Amino acid sequence: MNDILPIILSIVAALAVIGGLIPVLLKTRKNINQYPGTRDANDPVLPRSGGTAVEDRAATTTDIPPAGTADVDTATVPDDAAGLEVIPVETPLPVAGRLMRLRERLVRSNNIMGKGLLALLSSDRIDENVWDEVEETLLLADLGTEPTMQLVDALRERVKVLGTRTPEQVKVLLREELIKLVDPSMDRTLNTRRHDDKPAVMMVVGVNGVGKTTTVGKLARVLVAEDKDVLLGAADTFRAAAAEQLATWGQRVGVPTVTSDIDGADPASVAYEAVKAGIDQEVDVVMIDTAGRLQNKVGLMDELGKVKRVVEKLAEVDEVLLVLDATTGQNGLNQARVFSEVVNITGIVLTKLDGTAKGGIVVAIQRSLGVPVKLIGLGEGADDLAPFEAEAFVDALLN
Repeated sequence: MNDILPIILSIVAALAVIGGLIPVLLKTRKNINQYPGTRDANDPVLPRSGGTAVEDRAATTTDIPPAGTADVDTATVPDDAAGLEVIPVETPLPVAGRLMRLRERLVRSNNIMGKGLLALLSSDRIDENVWDEVEETLLLADLGTEPTMQLVDALRERVKVLGTRTPEQVKVLLREELIKLVDPSMDRTLNTRRHDDKPAVMMVVGVNGVGKTTTVGKLARVLVAEDKDVLLGAADTFRAAAAEQLATWGQRVGVPTVTSDIDGADPASVAYEAVKAGIDQEVDVVMIDTAGRLQNKVGLMDELGKVKRVVEKLAEVDEVLLVLDATTGQNGLNQARVFSEVVNITGIVLTKLDGTAKGGIVVAIQRSLGVPVKLIGLGEGADDLAPFEAEAFVDALLN
């Protein structure tokens, strides 16, 4: 019996130690479950630096979109209060200063077309070979067949009337004819005026890799510089880190972003939640970033149409901006046509215009769709996006 007693005491002591560890283990497990990014439903939403927190909808199913549209997903502003990097708020450049800088960059990068035409038309004798070269120059600049023939015919007639020409005269007539093609009469204003009780809603669409999320961020800076209250909606739920990228852009100018906690969430639901948050907070503009999609994928294009239909149950979509990469040339035209069939495109954002000498793509796109180029991007900088001005664009081509 004396031999058994020490064994019993050892067992009792071991059980006591284990019993003491159980609460510690449970507490540790609870802390793991509350790791930032999987926030408990009852935790408060804290505002990000320079921004205003959007109501946390992760724990509610009260704002269900109408039946037959989108399921409710967890739309929320990312939580920056748990040791994540705090991004300082920046002051965007005024639009006027940005335009001047972009114009100078366009002059440096995109003047091959203009200089080539000026050299050809300033020749002492303009014969058929010269006109063939003029036509080839315009086609290589992605002007398109119909606009090229129209411009060549107009130039032929005016050169014939002029007879003797000076370089200054050639530049004037070429400028006048190019401006006609770019068409300054097109309405290039962005519809960002707030309605009586609802914000203006803007969707940004396009294929993969053209820079939609970056464009949304840069455009937010333009609007903030114009004293607009803006809210961003991260409806690109398929690309890894797209929501985080958009939220970072928002933080830089003090603009809140509505995202989803669920990977691969329904984009229409996130867009719906963003517009609802914009209505609740009485902002001026809600901008919705959508996932990149190939124009030949019918299912993805149908989904884009669904996003627009669901949003329109809350508010009118005032702008649908199609982002196109200027360096893709005629392929961009094919993309534009397909997107315009699915959603009503109201304007074009032409990015990477500094990376191509094919300035004629502006004319080709507008002629093809009957839709104006409203914004141009000329670099990677945060303020390298500006409203498109027809005359300034042509002047940059010819200088």
